[in-house]
Amino acid sequence: GAAMLRSFGSFLCLWALRLPVVPAGSGAAARGLDVASYRERVRAMFYHAYEHYLESAFPYDELRPLTCDGQDTWGSFSLTLIDALDTLLILGNVSEFQRVVNVLQEGVDFDIDVNASVFETNIRVVGGLLSAHLLSRKAGVAVEAGWPCSGPLLRMAEEAARKLLPAFQTPTGMPYGTVNLLHGVNPGETPVTCTAGIGTFIVEFATLSHLTGDPVFEDVARKALKALWKNRSDIGLVGNHIDVITAKWVAQDAGIGAGVDSYFEYLVKGAILLQDKELMSMFLEYNKAIKNYTKFDDWYLWVQMYKGTVSMPVFQSLEAYWPGLQSLIGDVDNAMRTFLNYYTVWKQFGGLPEFYNIPQGYTVDKREGYPLRPELIESAMYLYRATRDPTLLELGRDAVESIEKISKVDCGFATIKDLRDHRLDNRMESFFLAETVKYLYLLFDPDNFIHNDGSVFDVVVTPYGECVLNAGGYVFNTEAHPIDPAALHCCRKRKEEQWEVEDLMREFYSLKKTKKFPLKRTSDHGEGESAKDPEDASSEKGGEKRSSKKNTHSLLSCPSQSFNSKLAVLGQVFLDNT
Repeated sequence: GAAMLRSFGSFLCLWALRLPVVPAGSGAAARGLDVASYRERVRAMFYHAYEHYLESAFPYDELRPLTCDGQDTWGSFSLTLIDALDTLLILGNVSEFQRVVNVLQEGVDFDIDVNASVFETNIRVVGGLLSAHLLSRKAGVAVEAGWPCSGPLLRMAEEAARKLLPAFQTPTGMPYGTVNLLHGVNPGETPVTCTAGIGTFIVEFATLSHLTGDPVFEDVARKALKALWKNRSDIGLVGNHIDVITAKWVAQDAGIGAGVDSYFEYLVKGAILLQDKELMSMFLEYNKAIKNYTKFDDWYLWVQMYKGTVSMPVFQSLEAYWPGLQSLIGDVDNAMRTFLNYYTVWKQFGGLPEFYNIPQGYTVDKREGYPLRPELIESAMYLYRATRDPTLLELGRDAVESIEKISKVDCGFATIKDLRDHRLDNRMESFFLAETVKYLYLLFDPDNFIHNDGSVFDVVVTPYGECVLNAGGYVFNTEAHPIDPAALHCCRKRKEEQWEVEDLMREFYSLKKTKKFPLKRTSDHGEGESAKDPEDASSEKGGEKRSSKKNTHSLLSCPSQSFNSKLAVLGQVFLDNT
């Protein structure tokens, strides 16, 4: 095990490694950047936006900051609330986290006649709920007996994900881009989906499968990833949009930005989360082709996927995630060089325009806006964990100053429509609170629990053994929702073993012939008295699991692994020495 993990090289989550302390008087401190005061400004930024969302926009998806009202954008899920939930905990606000968990349980319904983006619903809703579920014990929520393998937020995440499954029923296994949450895929739905909309599921769906014991989610996510891999061009590149029925590429531009971006990100993060060599080797193959064909002077251009000829010499703001991703595979020098290129663009405009023409050094017509995206700040956060280079804190400072100066309005923060004249748009995307503010805060908060280096952790005891959680090494989904990789090992008893254990327990207690341990099933959601008897819980579970009745949730819908099983936390294998 350890050898395999070492062979993965240095791609393990760098932000969680122990790093040398920068001597006092050097770097950012010497340059007069007061980290604590910026951290507090970021906190104030969060609450200015969040409180106005609650006041003026809830229960709609998003705040419209110029008119102080709300609108539904990606469905009708109170999306900003789901997206902001784990940020609340990262800022240390446990009471509001607990309140919102209750509000969401009462108020969010996925049985609605709404056409939803499969990609956006996954990364924002499923990702946000999974992350909040795994953090809920840390936030002081009273969790049920089977947690983290059961719980109300997990059930909601699973329900939302099930609504997306019909999209994956295609000849290729690549999903449609849109699904109706009530009726499935609409007749006449376009079969053309972007690459990211096909390859950005493994983090959330594998987490769901590992926690719930239902393999269907991870299976469809893997099938989609492999279909893209199979359809790459002879020179090793993928295009931008593909027909999910015929597997013909419709848009043949290859690059690292919009339409492709998070496919590459999820190969790396999926490999880390699942300790999966195959996903990592796919990424490393792509990485070679990307360097060979699209990289020029530490910029990345768009090229024709079959010929490799340049199609657009453009930098898109979404590409700014790439240095952070490079840092995760240990390629820190290249990451820094590309980051510094992107930072020069930020300094030119006080934000990253959606498109930037590299040869001309200016914005592209109709693409001059900055919707408060997180990607450059995200890369700065990762690179700062890896290098402690004070330049990265300076980007954070510039972002705080820019966003406050240009984008802040009475009712929140508004998308910047044009970086040249600072005109604003009446929209505040939910990713502003999910990602931009979170990554800024984590950049300025070196002691946050998210940056845990494994020196402290929690042990959760279940009737089946112990399980380590909150040891660090969190993997952020592409909406900045952190997933604890250790949690995937809490619920992974194989089904057959599970039945054996249960049969043994049944035999043992039937021998006792006492009335103390009734072997009857309690009600589906019995979280009351019966939760106190682990034996009781396990015996009722056999019945629960085997019945195919929809929405049965036993107290222990999946037992945890014993402590001597492999735990992929920070790339170390913990063994029980007793």
